[in-house]
Amino acid sequence: MNLARSFSNWRKYRQTVSELGRMSDRELSDLGIGRSDIPYVARQAIK
Repeated sequence: MNLARSFSNWRKYRQTVSELGRMSDRELSDLGIGRSDIPYVARQAIK
């Protein structure tokens, strides 16, 4: 994997974590996501 792609994936991961982290527990629950699941969901977003 080249450097540009790695950086792009890292940015997408961080953006996803940030956006989900700003959501309330109620909003996350509506999506079927627990707060502890955020890193997993963010990793899945870059696959």
